[in-house]
Amino acid sequence: MKRAIVLDFVKDNVLVREKIKKWLISIIRAVLLIGISYIILLPLITKFSNSFMSVRDLYDQTVKWIPRNITTEHYRLVWKHMKYPVTFFNTFLLTTVVSLLQLFSCTVIGYGLARFDFRGKNLIFALVILTLIVPPQMILIPLYLNFRFFDLYGLLPGTGFNLIGTYWPFILTSITGNGLKNGLFIYIMRQFFKGMPRELEEAGYIDGAGLFRAFFSIMLPGAIPGLVIIFLFSFVWQWNDYIFITLFMGGGAFLPQALELVANNVIIEITGGAAPTEMQGDQYTSLLNNTGMILVIAPLLILYAFMQRYFIESVERSGIVG
Repeated sequence: MKRAIVLDFVKDNVLVREKIKKWLISIIRAVLLIGISYIILLPLITKFSNSFMSVRDLYDQTVKWIPRNITTEHYRLVWKHMKYPVTFFNTFLLTTVVSLLQLFSCTVIGYGLARFDFRGKNLIFALVILTLIVPPQMILIPLYLNFRFFDLYGLLPGTGFNLIGTYWPFILTSITGNGLKNGLFIYIMRQFFKGMPRELEEAGYIDGAGLFRAFFSIMLPGAIPGLVIIFLFSFVWQWNDYIFITLFMGGGAFLPQALELVANNVIIEITGGAAPTEMQGDQYTSLLNNTGMILVIAPLLILYAFMQRYFIESVERSGIVG
């Protein structure tokens, strides 16, 4: 009888300790998630709050997060000087075209590296990985000269064609797998296809499917999670790109370029070209830049809101989290 009581007491203690352990793990996990979310969301919340502040709120020490004099005048000015409808359309068109071309080229290249054996395959894959560690600033001058005097490796007569100021540099680099972050995309698709069972292809070949039909009808539908990841990553990086947009489309009407000039243009309009006053100094410039940044990233936030579930499912199914 005493032994049974002791066993029950020990069992109850074990259960209590396990519950306490689970509660502690849950609390620690919640604290970590809240802390990480705070670090990530703080800049966005700050910019959003500042974009509705009036100039008086900037110099009011009692105003921290909630504006005392809410105004949308900054949005009107920034919208006007960024020429937002035009720059948004140009950026959206270029980003969509580049993302689709990168999706196609990186998928085909990744499939070839994963499923076929040929001489130099490992060297090509090593060069793909090498592109991930090469800073883009190192190849800016060669890229510019290549497209400024584009002669297709000497096959075109004369000094070639000037492709600067056109979409062709983005199209050519994307369709050949040399675009922005394409090394990472090729790596993701290569690993994804490499993990798919070969029996799927072999079953298609037995049923009479050729190489292209097996790829498009069998392998590609199974690679949808990887395709979603690549398209979203490509879209976001191209949307926020400033280096290559400035290199190939200098003076073009795109959101990153418009954002750089918007604060200066607004202040020139307000002051009529005169020197800005203290109320139109650095803090006011920061307020205008914050408003412009909200307009630039708003489409990405909307895209993420609609694609969040598919993106998370794709990351989990692709296994890149591990």
